[in-house]
Amino acid sequence: MQKLDLTGAWTLSCPRRRQTVRAQVPGDTHSALLAAGAIPDPYWADNEQRVQWIGRETWIYSRTFELPASFLKERSVFLHSDSLDTVADIAINDQRVAHTANMFTRHRFEVKSALRPGRNDIRIVFTSPELAAKAEARRLPYPIPCSTYPVQSPHRNLLRKVQCHAGWDWGPSLMVSGINGALYLGATSQGRIEYVTTTQTHGRHQVAVEVCADVEAPADGRSTLDITLGDQTASRDVVLRRGRNLLRHTVTLPRPKLWWPQGHGSQPLYALTVRVAGDVVRKRLGLRTIEVVNTEDKHGLSMTFRINGRDVFCKGANWIPCDGLPQRQTRAVVDDLLTSAVQANMNMLRVWGGGQYESDDFYDLCDEKGLLVWQDFMFSCALYPATPTFLEQVREEARHQVRRLRDHACLALWCGNNEDVGALGWFAESKQNRDRYLVDYDRLNEGVLGQAVDACDPTRMFWPSSPCGGRGDYSDCWHDDSRGDMHYWSVWHEGKSFDAYYKVNPRFCSEFGYQSFPSLDTIRTYAPADQFNVTAPVMEYHQRNPGGNARIMEMFGRYFRAPEGFANFVYLSQVQQGLAIKTAVEYWRSLRPTCMGTLYWQLNDNWPVCSWSSVEYGGKWKLLHHMARRFYDPVLVSVRPGEGGRVELWLTNDGPAPLAGRLTLRVMDFAGRVRRRVSVPVRVPAGSAKRIKRFAVQALAPEPEKVFLSVALTAGGRIVRNEHFFRPYKQCDLARAAIRLATTSAGGAFRVTIRTDRPAFYVSLNADGIRGEFDDNAFTLLPGEPRALVFTPKQRTTLKAFRAALSLRHLRETY
Repeated sequence: MQKLDLTGAWTLSCPRRRQTVRAQVPGDTHSALLAAGAIPDPYWADNEQRVQWIGRETWIYSRTFELPASFLKERSVFLHSDSLDTVADIAINDQRVAHTANMFTRHRFEVKSALRPGRNDIRIVFTSPELAAKAEARRLPYPIPCSTYPVQSPHRNLLRKVQCHAGWDWGPSLMVSGINGALYLGATSQGRIEYVTTTQTHGRHQVAVEVCADVEAPADGRSTLDITLGDQTASRDVVLRRGRNLLRHTVTLPRPKLWWPQGHGSQPLYALTVRVAGDVVRKRLGLRTIEVVNTEDKHGLSMTFRINGRDVFCKGANWIPCDGLPQRQTRAVVDDLLTSAVQANMNMLRVWGGGQYESDDFYDLCDEKGLLVWQDFMFSCALYPATPTFLEQVREEARHQVRRLRDHACLALWCGNNEDVGALGWFAESKQNRDRYLVDYDRLNEGVLGQAVDACDPTRMFWPSSPCGGRGDYSDCWHDDSRGDMHYWSVWHEGKSFDAYYKVNPRFCSEFGYQSFPSLDTIRTYAPADQFNVTAPVMEYHQRNPGGNARIMEMFGRYFRAPEGFANFVYLSQVQQGLAIKTAVEYWRSLRPTCMGTLYWQLNDNWPVCSWSSVEYGGKWKLLHHMARRFYDPVLVSVRPGEGGRVELWLTNDGPAPLAGRLTLRVMDFAGRVRRRVSVPVRVPAGSAKRIKRFAVQALAPEPEKVFLSVALTAGGRIVRNEHFFRPYKQCDLARAAIRLATTSAGGAFRVTIRTDRPAFYVSLNADGIRGEFDDNAFTLLPGEPRALVFTPKQRTTLKAFRAALSLRHLRETY
């Protein structure tokens, strides 16, 4: 196989505007124009409005290349593209060779007849995605509606394109065009490998791995199939027939090392190399079994992920594309975000259906880090066409993506869409004629996506939608916590208080969330200082959920005293967000095995914005992410209100072994004096939650507004802590604390020792303007119990600069 790489330097032009700039491939229109100084930064202030014209234009990527004469001696010469976004016509030497209309499909086009030895020209003409979507809408026999957002490109559901490119309630509308992933010319006379897939059969002390090579041959011939898996090798002669060939061979691995999700074991990966017909494919396999247990029980329909025979409580968040500009979606950025997920004790991410099937880097890194992936197909918050052309586009897309991704150990489940069953009840058209749109839904979802999974990856479950109650269930599962997965949004969208989380008992909650502002460091990247006010135009512009800022402020009034100044407002919004998600997760984890998963909305942002994320655009952790590291700890001690004026203490143990230790409770006043102390031995079985103690609040804290509860579990050489307030913070007279800091260098990092004379809550440190993270934050600091924190910078800095940048906030200082 000969290959000629076509990535690198290209030219990007807009014929109507007579504009030409340099461009990089892989890359996108907006990034090229920004690099050339032709547009302003779309993330600053309201500049997004000033770049909407880009998505309404036709753009041409072009370049020349030198083709060796040897290429044309081969029987097959093809153009390979991983992803063309989206409606594109390809011409080589002014000869049209292909048309594409789906960015989620890999393309391989025979182009030999258009090529010549030596210099060649290639042009890829991208039709305006906005105009293409409008043209599709005009061709439909009846309207197909979709959800819309404050800045929106219309009819995004009619194109097979990243849905959130058109705008979302947390993201910008940037209708990019471009070339993603690999782009090359290939030449062969023997054949090319289209896909390599594997199927594992686990036996006693061994795993048999069937390897299937899907080979496209330009002519009849013979070859040798060579397979290396770990330290095992196999080879056999094969006969190839012109067209498609499926070549299978089984390799057995003795004494296999099993792959486990993060927190349950290690992630060994076996190198697999397949060679045949002059082509080679390399990948890495994690050996494990996976099943999703859906069984009827007294609570409804369970949803439990079972890995290697062990039931795993899934802890994580939802993932969206990591940048609105695809050219910035680098391996380094993805790695940083996934590392943050692991550091917060997550073991699952849901790749949300309004985004994209992620890059190979994403899934490779999830394999390495032990992050399970709930994989949506790319449909979200809309109705979709069921025309023959659209269904065929999706069929090709689904079969490609399933075969591309199925061998990743991290891949846990295929899900048909995000909230499209619920969307049947959102729009006037589908409310008036639900049958019509339900038939369309079923033709696409079950008739195409479900069948693609059944045919191309029968080892995994196809889950029709999120949320839903499984195949054949077309009911509204939004408010049903008894079957399958649930999205619970009543606290944010309906304005219910945080204790509403105690009233639902989901089997698996795959979406729930609460918003906060990003840090001042991030706000400075999109707003000038004169806009540092919650109702200032730029602050409202970077809030895409209508009424979102008002919701944040309204909820303050339920729990906190009003913050003074914008910096305290930003800080308190993050405390409040963390408190909301902590309330939900700690309760739902205590319900296991009834509830077996919580994935909050959302892990990351794709631009700097006020949103539900726990990691800001650029990678900085919000306070929620620091809290998640604790409430997703494999060992959790939690406190919650009980019935009849009581308070309950629970221990959750996600580990594979029983947990034994000692739990100490201290009722403390806000001067730091211990009013009451209780210490009890505890033992919790593996993979379980247990109520340890129950107290009457009146007996434990006769003056509940004057004290708080501090709990600490000592077990296995660790101390796991938590706190509980008996009354809302606003009703408590918190003491002013004198906090002292001491900083030293620590081998490329910085150590901060922190002491206080009074209890301080949600203590949060920041190195203003310095990229990096503390190993803990948003914690409770008690007198006589100093804390030593480590700040690891992500840029070069000095101890002097770090000391100057260091700032601290805690709850009492907000008013």
